[in-house]
Amino acid sequence: MTAQLIDGNALARKLRAEIAARASHLKERGTVPGLAVVLVGNNPASEVYVRNKVKACEDNGLHSILDRQPADLSEADLLARVRQLNDDPAVHGILVQLPLPPHIDAQKVIEAIAPEKDVDGFHVASAGALLTGGLGFWPCTPHGCMKMLESIDYDLRGKHAVVIGRSNIVGKPMALMLLAKNATVTICHSATSDLAAFTRTADVVVAAVGKRNVLTADMVKPGAVVIDVGMNRTDEGKLCGDVDFDGVKEVAGWITPVPGGVGPMTITMLLANTLEAAERAAKQAEAAP
Repeated sequence: MTAQLIDGNALARKLRAEIAARASHLKERGTVPGLAVVLVGNNPASEVYVRNKVKACEDNGLHSILDRQPADLSEADLLARVRQLNDDPAVHGILVQLPLPPHIDAQKVIEAIAPEKDVDGFHVASAGALLTGGLGFWPCTPHGCMKMLESIDYDLRGKHAVVIGRSNIVGKPMALMLLAKNATVTICHSATSDLAAFTRTADVVVAAVGKRNVLTADMVKPGAVVIDVGMNRTDEGKLCGDVDFDGVKEVAGWITPVPGGVGPMTITMLLANTLEAAERAAKQAEAAP
């Protein structure tokens, strides 16, 4: 058996078309969804990520502001800039590209973003909303993973889902999203003594640790859904994920490729969150006396 691919590029195109249509409708009502991307310094990887985010906005009817700042920008000045963007009614979403220079406390900057503009979903208010089922923004990468499961009509109720990784950006929110869909969730990490013992019983595995071949074919239950969030390089420099794709695809029922899997979905959900923030702001403005 060879696993079916969950094509992140195709799903992203479909969702972005829907986002563009909603953005057009919102423009007709007088609101242009706006995303401010703050880039401090000139980290090469960050430059690529930011360029892709800005282009995705422009291609799908959203307004994007690229706010470049020097690497020696003080923490106080960055916090002041975030406050300015909080107060700008044309900005509905704020993203401060990570990593930040070491002299800046990234968490302090994230917490300075107004929760209603926290389209990355990293603010403690967003984390609390996810935990309690409140109104907030889901972090983009795990949100994209959930959309991929939805795209194959996968019913998570009663299924055993294993999340490999416990980061605040992917692992923990991923587990909460799966739990909200009535999956039984196990979180594994670097201190898990026998990872394979958990993954072999899993109906769904989400690998998100940034380590090549953390999941191999002998660790996967036949027919399982495998979501690969990892982004690594082979010895030859080729892009790869956390999963031994060639081996696992012969055992799994569904699998995401790298590249072309979760990656395109992350930016797509950023657009979705920004649009949602703009729609909420417009609704609030229309309701005001």
